[in-house]
Amino acid sequence: MTRLEPATRTTLLRDMVFVRRFEERCAQLYQQTKIRGFLHLYVGEEAIATGVGHMLRPDDAVVATYREHGHALMKGVSAGSVMAEMFGRVDGCSGGRGGSMHLFDAETRFYGGNAIVAGGLPVAVGLGLADKMMGLDRVTACFFGEGAMAEGEFHESMNLAALWDLPVLFCCENNRYAMGTALKRSEAQTELAIRATGYGMPAWPDDGMDVEAVVDGTDRATEAIRAGGGPAFLEFQTYRFRAHSMYDPELYRDKDEVTEWRDRDPIKILFDRMLADGEIEIDAMPSIEAAIDAEIDAAVEFADASPIEDVSTLERHVYAPTLEEVGS
Repeated sequence: MTRLEPATRTTLLRDMVFVRRFEERCAQLYQQTKIRGFLHLYVGEEAIATGVGHMLRPDDAVVATYREHGHALMKGVSAGSVMAEMFGRVDGCSGGRGGSMHLFDAETRFYGGNAIVAGGLPVAVGLGLADKMMGLDRVTACFFGEGAMAEGEFHESMNLAALWDLPVLFCCENNRYAMGTALKRSEAQTELAIRATGYGMPAWPDDGMDVEAVVDGTDRATEAIRAGGGPAFLEFQTYRFRAHSMYDPELYRDKDEVTEWRDRDPIKILFDRMLADGEIEIDAMPSIEAAIDAEIDAAVEFADASPIEDVSTLERHVYAPTLEEVGS
């Protein structure tokens, strides 16, 4: 693994802390009923969205799951528009109509936020096909959990991407539990990268708790894709520290297992590495967190000030206009 420059490490550390603090604030706001509906937090998995996002270009696309706040933030969707969306306000990135699971921002090429398991995979294939047909040097990064690999859309998407040599990077965030079902209880072959090779594309596992490993693996994969090598599959082995969703009583995981994985906190791993290399002071974290908290405070204030959509506009974006309406 290539050692990254101190400035790059500093950026990665700050970005992971930003995603972590944003998610922790969302949990607080949910308890205050500012955020309603379903809420799936990314705490523990920050290295993946941060590391992959660091290696993507602005014109690359990202397709994500319902645990997508970190992916949206790392793609450049503003914290204010993400927070306003979760508040159900008109200044949200989806106009307040999507909420936590349906973030969308065409300007940054962030195409969901998909609430259906494996629902984003066909979208990613379509984006990759469009880029290839237009001769554009782009990559579409598609994030999904290991549970999606049991869905038909996964196999159809992998097959078409390989068959047509599409520029798609399949990023499996293997956090070992599809909701409350352990991987070993649902899949006969738990080495997921091996399964992906059956579609004739390069595939390998990476440590999803180490942001530098994520950067290294993504760099290898995207370089090959941009060179015309077709799609690639990365299995990021990770762990979510919190329950599946805010509704989840989390009765299916052993507390010792959670504690063991928390010891592999991706933020701590990078901080300790930077500390050992003399790139950061031991007391640096409070000031980093304070600056980030101020940004998140501003995002919350923006969301709170954003209006709720007027009831008279609720039919907009629901039905296509008739020919008569277009003519008028």
